Amino acid sequence: MVLALGTAWVLDGLEITIASAVGAVLNKQETLGLSSTQVGAIATVYLLGEVFGALFFGRLSDALGRKNLFVVTLGVYLAGNALTALTWGNSTLSLIFLYLTRFIAGAGIGGEYAAINSAIDEMMPARYRGRVDIGVNGTYWGGAIIGTLGTYILLNHISLNISWRLGFLIGPIIGLAIWNLRRHLPESPRWLIMHGREQEAEESIASIERDVERSGQTLAPVDENAAIEVRPSASHGYLSLIKVLFQRYPSRSALSATLMITQSFLYNAIFFTYTLVLSKFYDVDAEKTPIYLIAFALGNLAGPLLLGHLFDTVGRRKMISGTYILSGVLLAISAWMFDAGMLNAFTQTLAWCVIFFFASAGASSAYLTVSEIFPLEVRAQAIAVFFAIAQCFGAIGPIFYGWLIGEGEDPGKLFIGYLIGAAVMIIGGVVEAVLGVDAEGKSLEDVASPLSAVTTRPRATG
Repeated sequence: MVLALGTAWVLDGLEITIASAVGAVLNKQETLGLSSTQVGAIATVYLLGEVFGALFFGRLSDALGRKNLFVVTLGVYLAGNALTALTWGNSTLSLIFLYLTRFIAGAGIGGEYAAINSAIDEMMPARYRGRVDIGVNGTYWGGAIIGTLGTYILLNHISLNISWRLGFLIGPIIGLAIWNLRRHLPESPRWLIMHGREQEAEESIASIERDVERSGQTLAPVDENAAIEVRPSASHGYLSLIKVLFQRYPSRSALSATLMITQSFLYNAIFFTYTLVLSKFYDVDAEKTPIYLIAFALGNLAGPLLLGHLFDTVGRRKMISGTYILSGVLLAISAWMFDAGMLNAFTQTLAWCVIFFFASAGASSAYLTVSEIFPLEVRAQAIAVFFAIAQCFGAIGPIFYGWLIGEGEDPGKLFIGYLIGAAVMIIGGVVEAVLGVDAEGKSLEDVASPLSAVTTRPRATG
């Protein structure tokens, strides 16, 4: 399950890395001849597609089930990417076509987030939920490494006008490889219960228990005091969802929005313009920029994998606030070094590796937070709403930072931009320290009891 579903993050990391890696190449007249602003807009359109996909498919995930959406959203993504590779020339019509295909691909990935994060959290044991969720989210950077290596090889061994197109076909190849695996995944037992399909839920749970017992483990009986009686109810629309989020859980909603917005702004701003910084300020050849992304991606991948268990042991509040604040402080220091001319392409990449080792774990924990602190009935939609809010703010980043970069003539403007990004992350850490939910080791029903519960323990609010 983790392999089949976690691939969504691999694909997104692959997509964003390829878009970033070929950005400088698309500046060239022999390809599409785009301006820096137009290149930045490719990322923005992709992000807007993710917003649409998250909202549209998130609603369907809560209404129709997690499993049904696994295959549909993957198919939308595959179609969008295949069409991107067919973009021609540098006319206005071809630019519109390029943006449209990136929107479609983004919609597929956005829809994946809502269904997949819900399913992973609903199927993981409470004591491991944090590290598994953060680790799976961190595999985004495994996709980034694949995309980096793929584009580096393609851009340096094949004609540029063909190689960037082939780069966008790497993701569909991976997607097709896991297509059949997804079709055989079980539906979330929690979702089945909420929709009156208790027999199917019982069969799924029994199958899981048999697998665990065959591995030699003994399952302790469930305490009767943990029982919850639920009465399946109609699905919630977005108006009903907004009422639940901001009337019953106002502080949790504020926390979720802050964590998602701050990490989205930082990542979209820095990562989507990474190759432009290398080429404009450090004179790195456009064809060579992808290789610098490997070290950057390794730092981002290592963070969630090495720090993930601490979110279950040390605790959510301490680790989330710590990773946010520390990454913001380190970014501010590197911004000062950049403005002072103390960095080159190598040391700039090294600095970002250290910064995003912590920022990556923090960003992954934002998705974990949103997916575990709201009731089951609206979980996927809640993820979709906060993801959409975050991406709307994050979509500003690539265009804004692309404008700051310009032709690389004024590092002072980018210095201010980096300080803004640092301040944004620190704000996210402070909000977590104040409003954070200590969900480590607790079942999802203890963190937020179902809306349809008839008898239950005291219901969490706030």
